[in-house]
Amino acid sequence: MNSPLQRVPPSIGLIIIGDEILSGKRSDKHLPKFIELLNERGLQLAWAEYVGDSPARITEVLARAFASGDVVFSCGGIGATPDDHTRQCAAQALGVPLALQAEAKALILERMRDVAMEQGVAFEPDRDDNLHRLNMGTFPQGAQIISNPYNKIPGFTCQGEGHGMVHFVPGFPVMAWPMMQDKLDAFCQIWGAAPKRIERSVIVFCAMEATLTPLMERIELQHAGIKFFSLPSVDHPEWGKHIELGVKGAETQVEAAFQALKEGLKPFSVELGPEMVR
Repeated sequence: MNSPLQRVPPSIGLIIIGDEILSGKRSDKHLPKFIELLNERGLQLAWAEYVGDSPARITEVLARAFASGDVVFSCGGIGATPDDHTRQCAAQALGVPLALQAEAKALILERMRDVAMEQGVAFEPDRDDNLHRLNMGTFPQGAQIISNPYNKIPGFTCQGEGHGMVHFVPGFPVMAWPMMQDKLDAFCQIWGAAPKRIERSVIVFCAMEATLTPLMERIELQHAGIKFFSLPSVDHPEWGKHIELGVKGAETQVEAAFQALKEGLKPFSVELGPEMVR
């Protein structure tokens, strides 16, 4: 992972865990919300991955995340029901045992005490169901907690030998999103403000991607930090067959690269349509 002294944000990834997403029983809301949270902070998502409730697959995905050097957020599977495997898989991926984290235990007991008071019943910490709830605080050895402002049941953070840092939050958006936001805000204090990122593009008619590829490659080489994108369409309701060509990157760099793109298109027999800024 990048040194905090560089004040450069690391690559950021997102893992979304759960059979209910892959089966279509529930629609994923985490990906668009996480992108929104990143955009608000001038950050960008580098990758995202979905995985079902398969311990082997979850362990494989987490092992790659821990080895990546990236900052990763993992949503789902940290409860204590039979289909929740994330805590165990994280420990296996790290090669460490699970252990009841002291601060997590205190918070879970506090939550159980609050619930008993709300229900007007005696608080019985040694009751079987309450003892089972403490499993939600068994994290990979050495994990740090993530505070949960919704119901106090914490998430956790672990870092691998490859310096990949994974923040584990619940699958419920009402809990996960504030926890993600707090972590991003804390890290932005280290990374510093990232430059605003934008895209500029133009609709191009009567062109083929293969013909324009050398131009795209040249612009990327000449403009460090800029990424080129090409989005062909054959049946757009307004523009019909076309290619949307554009560049994306820091706002201060995009304008020069976009002008180079338009200048570079002049030798080709193409017709240009609307320009867009996002």
